[in-house]
Amino acid sequence: MSDTPETESLRQAVAARYGGLAARPEANLSCGGALDLASPGPGDVVVDLGCGRGKDVLRAAALVGPAGQAIGVDASEEMLARARAALPAGTTNARFLRGDLAALPLPPACASLVTSNCAINHAPDKAAVYREIHRVLRAGGRVVVSDVVSEEALPESVRLDPAAWAACYGGAIPEADYLAAIRAAGFRDVEVLRRTAPYEKGGVRVLSLTVKGIRP
Repeated sequence: MSDTPETESLRQAVAARYGGLAARPEANLSCGGALDLASPGPGDVVVDLGCGRGKDVLRAAALVGPAGQAIGVDASEEMLARARAALPAGTTNARFLRGDLAALPLPPACASLVTSNCAINHAPDKAAVYREIHRVLRAGGRVVVSDVVSEEALPESVRLDPAAWAACYGGAIPEADYLAAIRAAGFRDVEVLRRTAPYEKGGVRVLSLTVKGIRP
């Protein structure tokens, strides 16, 4: 039996939640401070996965300057519309793309930094997402991601519930499995930069991690 909901049901649940949240700027969709801990600098090419309304992309664009670039990728058209509307007139070093995190619409070795904040937990195949991150990073590039993981393997009732996935806990996997997926994709020097205390959500115990890895 599959450990995830049927693909279309999952896609619809996530799209419905984030489509509704797109117009609510007060809604906090983060689970960590990946961009702050990644410290992008002038000339970096930053890709933000699950960029939402684009706040971190705009911050990254200011940090990398005219010699760099900030690219946001998201699956929600509503979120992307908000992000594009927030781009200051004349901005040339920031853009937004619609795409699947496990099949990024980007060429190989185009980025020096990939970040994400509470988005990869929605992906049924997290190993595939990290392989894509590895593909788009240049040699020596880094990934810094904040995400939700579980204290232990979740029960089937939660794993198969599309609403739980959309609410950022149904797709959580144990920390050890999450870190193993990053290492298996080819990253080195994988380290946890920040870990929250566990908390209960939907009757299960989860926590947030911010993780860094280097593409050799």
